Amino acid sequence: MQYSILWADDEIDLLKPHILFLKEKGYDVTAVNSGTDAVEEIQEKTYDIVFLDENMPGLTGLETLTEIKALRPTVPVVMITKSEEEHIMEEAIGAKIADYLIKPVNPNQILLSVKRVLDNKRLVSEKTNSGYQRDFRQLGMQLGDQLSPAEWADVYKKLVYWELEINETEGKSMAEVFNMQKDEANTYFGRFIQENYEDWLHGDADAPLMSHQLFKERVFPLLKETGDTPVYFMLIDNLRYDQWKVLEPIIAEMFTVDQEETYYSILPTTTAYARNAIFSGMMPSEIQKKYPNLWVWDDDDEGKNLHEAEFLEIMFQKANQKHKFSYNKVTNLQAGKDLLGKMANLHNNYKLNVIVYNFVDMLSHARTDMAMIRELAADESAYRSLTKSWFLHSPLYEMFQQIAERKGKVIITTDHGTIRVKRPYKIVGDRNTNTNLRYKHGKNLGFDDTKDVYTVRKPDNIFLPRENVSTAYVFTVGDFFFAYPNNYNYYVNYYKDTFQHGGISLEECIIPYVTLSPKG
Repeated sequence: MQYSILWADDEIDLLKPHILFLKEKGYDVTAVNSGTDAVEEIQEKTYDIVFLDENMPGLTGLETLTEIKALRPTVPVVMITKSEEEHIMEEAIGAKIADYLIKPVNPNQILLSVKRVLDNKRLVSEKTNSGYQRDFRQLGMQLGDQLSPAEWADVYKKLVYWELEINETEGKSMAEVFNMQKDEANTYFGRFIQENYEDWLHGDADAPLMSHQLFKERVFPLLKETGDTPVYFMLIDNLRYDQWKVLEPIIAEMFTVDQEETYYSILPTTTAYARNAIFSGMMPSEIQKKYPNLWVWDDDDEGKNLHEAEFLEIMFQKANQKHKFSYNKVTNLQAGKDLLGKMANLHNNYKLNVIVYNFVDMLSHARTDMAMIRELAADESAYRSLTKSWFLHSPLYEMFQQIAERKGKVIITTDHGTIRVKRPYKIVGDRNTNTNLRYKHGKNLGFDDTKDVYTVRKPDNIFLPRENVSTAYVFTVGDFFFAYPNNYNYYVNYYKDTFQHGGISLEECIIPYVTLSPKG
C-alpha cells in the first residue's frame, strides 16, 4: 500500500534528502512551506499522515495542528520541533499528536515514525502471529504431559495472553487455530480434573489452593501483615481471568499489583457452592451437615447466597480472628451508588470490608435471556469489551478511586468463571433435577457416561451434599451443556453460544486472586 504524506516546514528545501529517501521507500510526499498551505492541502486532499514543523512564521505548528484536527480529526500528525520546552510538548500531546520528534532528524527517524504510526497494526499482527505459531507447538506438546495444577494454571495464563494478543491483530487470522487449541486444552484439563479432584480434597500434597481455603491461606495472613490499613475484599462474581486482564490496565492507573495468582474453584463452579465455600471456609457437605438451616438446595425458592455474612461470622470466630469486618452485596446500580456513599464509613470503622459485586454474573444471565445483550456480547471478545465498558461507568470504578485516595489495600477475586457453551449433551432427569446446564444432581439421571462428563456416584467423596442415598452428580467438561431430549432442538438453539458455569473448564475453574496497593 502506498501511503501519502504531507510535510509542512518553512525550511522545506533543506529537507529534500529526507523527502527523496521517503519517495524511494514508496511513499507519496507532498511538501509545503507554511501552516496555511498545509491547511489548504488538507481541505482538498486526504493524507495518511502529516509532518508538521512547530516553529513556522504565520500559522505556528500548534495553530496549524488545531486547524488540521478540526478538518480531519483522525489524521495522525507528527510534530517536529527544535524546542524541548515542556509546555510545547504538553500542548502537542494534549492535541492528540501521533508522535513528537526533536530536530535535527535523520531520514531513518522519519521512516521509523511513519512505520510506528501507519504500519503499527500490520507489524504487530505479523509479530503476534509468528510468536503464537512458535508457542503453538510448545503448548501442544505440554498438553500431553502430566502437568501439575500450577503448570495447568500457567498454560491457561499463556492461552489467555495469546487470545488477547490475537484479538488485537488485523484480520485475526490465527483465531481459528487458537480456538482449536483452547478446545483441545480444555479436553485435557477435563481429564486432569477427573483424575485428581477427589485426591486433592483428601490431602494430596500437590493439591492447588481452592475456594474453601482462600481466607485461611491468603486473606487472614494479609490482614495480619497490613497492620491498621483497611483491606477491601472485592469479589466480582463470574470474573474470568481474561476479563481481569482487560480490567488490569485501568486499575493499574490507581494501584500497583503486588501479587497476581490463580486458585481453583471447587465443583460445582457455581455461586451456591463455590462462593459459600469461600465465605464459610467449608466444603458444601460440611455446611449442609453442620448448619442445615443455612444450606439451600438448588430447587428451593430461597436465594442460594443469602447467608454469606453469617458464614463469615462463623469463620472469623473459628479462626479466632478479632478484626471488625463489614459485608456488602451489590446486585444493581442503585445498590452500587448507595454503597459508594458509605465508603468513608467503611474505611474508618472496619479492618476488612467484603464487597460482593454481581454485575458480571448478571451480564452472563442477561446474555442468555435478552436478544439485545446476545448481540452486544456475541463472543468472548465482545463479552470482555462489554465488561470493560461497564466497569468504566460503574460505581465499582469510583469505589476503587476512593480506596486508592484513602490508601486502602485491595483484593480482587471471584468465586468461579464462565464458558461459552457450544455442544449439547443429552440427559434425562426427573422433575426434581436441578436446572443448571453445566451440572446435574438427582437420583434418576439418564445419560451416556463418557469422558465428556465427570460422574460422581458417591458425592461424599468430593464433599458434596445429597438429598437422598441415591443422589449422584454429573458435570459437563469443556464446552458441552446439558439438554433434555424433549423439545431438544428448541432447547439447543436457545442455549448454544451462551455463557454458563457449573462445569469443568479452564475458564470456570482457574480464577484470579490479585492483591493491590495504592500508588504513591
